[in-house]
Amino acid sequence: MHFKLAILPGDGIGPEVTTEAVACLRTVAARFDLALDMDEAIIGGRAIDDTGKPLPDATLRLAEGADAVLLGAVGGPKWDDPKSTVRPEQALLGIRQALGLFANLRPVKAVEALLDTSTLKPEIVRGVDILVIRELTGGIYFGKPSERRKGPAGREAVDTLIYNEEEVRRVVQAAFDLARGRKKKVTSVDKANVLSSSRLWREVAHEVAEKNQDVAYEDVLVDAMAMHLIRRPRDFDVIVTENMFGDILTDEAAMLPGSMGLLPSASLGSRRKDVGGVSAIFGLYEPIHGSAPDIAGKGLANPLAAILSAALLLRFSLAQEAAAKAVEAAVDRVLGKGLRTADLAQKGEQSISTQEMGAAVRAELEAGA
Repeated sequence: MHFKLAILPGDGIGPEVTTEAVACLRTVAARFDLALDMDEAIIGGRAIDDTGKPLPDATLRLAEGADAVLLGAVGGPKWDDPKSTVRPEQALLGIRQALGLFANLRPVKAVEALLDTSTLKPEIVRGVDILVIRELTGGIYFGKPSERRKGPAGREAVDTLIYNEEEVRRVVQAAFDLARGRKKKVTSVDKANVLSSSRLWREVAHEVAEKNQDVAYEDVLVDAMAMHLIRRPRDFDVIVTENMFGDILTDEAAMLPGSMGLLPSASLGSRRKDVGGVSAIFGLYEPIHGSAPDIAGKGLANPLAAILSAALLLRFSLAQEAAAKAVEAAVDRVLGKGLRTADLAQKGEQSISTQEMGAAVRAELEAGA
């Protein structure tokens, strides 16, 4: 089978972790007889330096013509001027919107071998397996007006939080569809006791739940969810929420397994194609960590989130479930053997480099054949 992938390494540690993810994709492709054409393009800060735009037209065209996109990270102090009208992060918002990627999936799964790396007690974290679905193209990050201006009392700023019912319906329905393949429970997170947008969210979510009664459903306020995630995380299966709440809650949830360097993400839309009788969904895949410019180029970054993002790419956009499971199993075996990058190593434990961790996963992939 033949697939086209757009590779967007980005800034900071993005190129380092993406290199290891691409190498794992080549290894798994050889094992499962997949033909992968992978073309690279610039995005974020590097793109600003080269073209003046965080998302060049050529990069967007490459992404639009691909079966899936693998992205590293964007941003860094070089482009951090808050007064600048052009910022690397605009590339993320722009590409998600241009490609119609409305559902961001962030799996959070505790790894038995890493329970001691979490800041929470092992008995709290053990067995955690959550899928957070964050609405990605609406809400306060896209609402207009969004501006700074001069008011009667001096400088002021405004951002607009807006949702329409279709934006809510499609992402909540996606949560129910995915929950059917898991523990059949959906938790919708909002702030309906304060926000009009959340009251609409809850109203539409209830309408969707009424049509999906084979899956259990509950509402939880976002402040309560922030507490529940660190008090009783095992009680949740699929969590669905709006853009900003999802952004914040998933970073909190990243601490359950011990490091952001472990967590992948998939941003999916509605574009599909048939692959051997299985419906594959176009998507963009990236680790949830940032560009970490302070450690860029030092071989300290953890590539596992990028590698696991590649596994999600195989699962959702290429419909290669066996290949996806092979990558995930290889990562589990590496961690089970005690191999750790700096972010995972406990006091006194030896750590390995970004490149060594990538090589270890590839070795497990080849041995697993």
